Amino acid sequence: MSARELLKVPPLRVERLTLPQGLAMAAGGRSPFGGLGYGTPDNLAWMPTVNAQVLSEGGPMADVWQASGEIRSGTTGVARWRTDGHWVLGAIDLDEAVEQQGVARLAERAYADLFRALADSGCPHLLRIWNYLPQINGDGGGLERYRQFNMGRQQAFLDAGQAAFDGAPAACALGIRQGSLCIRFLAGQVAPLPIENPRQVSAYRYPDTYGPRSPTFSRAALAELGGGDVALFISGTASIIGHETVHLGDVRAQTAETLRNLTAVIDAANARTSARFDLPKLEAVVYVRHVADAPVVRQVLVDALGADAPTVRQAVYLEADICRQDLLVEIEAHAVAPGAIRA
Repeated sequence: MSARELLKVPPLRVERLTLPQGLAMAAGGRSPFGGLGYGTPDNLAWMPTVNAQVLSEGGPMADVWQASGEIRSGTTGVARWRTDGHWVLGAIDLDEAVEQQGVARLAERAYADLFRALADSGCPHLLRIWNYLPQINGDGGGLERYRQFNMGRQQAFLDAGQAAFDGAPAACALGIRQGSLCIRFLAGQVAPLPIENPRQVSAYRYPDTYGPRSPTFSRAALAELGGGDVALFISGTASIIGHETVHLGDVRAQTAETLRNLTAVIDAANARTSARFDLPKLEAVVYVRHVADAPVVRQVLVDALGADAPTVRQAVYLEADICRQDLLVEIEAHAVAPGAIRA
């Protein structure tokens, strides 16, 4: 799609709001295009929630998306979605106790329906995925549940002819205490540009010591949002160099290393776009394994970026297990800036 054509794309916009602000936006009788809620009620069809304890001082928050076209809703298998014809936001919730299926099969089934939903909505290109798995580090009959999830997810990508390695979408996968396997996704009509971190082995190229199937995601992705704006979606980022966890048991050092990795991803993204992204100006979600570590993590961010940096002021903190048992903190983020992606 040419630059001229991209300027004609119906714009997609995102704003981080408090729960009262998000509800007030919908009170006028027309719900926003969609949202991802943190600690929000679970009965809002347009804003599926993340079932994790909010540790932020400001309480429940939401990333609310606005699209300019007429919105229609649909259901494809277990996937619920909303689209304006150019963008689609969707959600999947599958309860293992109800479905009576293992994690690998549930993930494979969920992603198969996700890809069918993209076809039904006419928005074939995944931009960003959020995965939440109960007891992510638990034993699933001789194999960690996250590794089982990776098996099912990758198989669904392969079966659907989707990019499971180079070109995989940006994503995160976190552990919640209980509830359903939750998948949230954003897609559009224009393919994003995947970004990798030069300090790390690409996740889809991890050695088999991390499981029989590698994780299916890129470290970040750049996406044209219409109206001359570019979004940077940064996947869950943690204290990993190469493919190994570093700073075992030290949450302060792990947080500092995570910031270095975020900087590397941002630098790699800036090399591929005229838009400018900066570490202090992200909309971040900070996942901490232990509730008591949240103030420590926040102080590391304050010391590194300053208390007034948007990344610090607007961060959402959630209690969640990280995909590796030795990781104590993970940060994912997005940002939007004017510019264009370079070919």
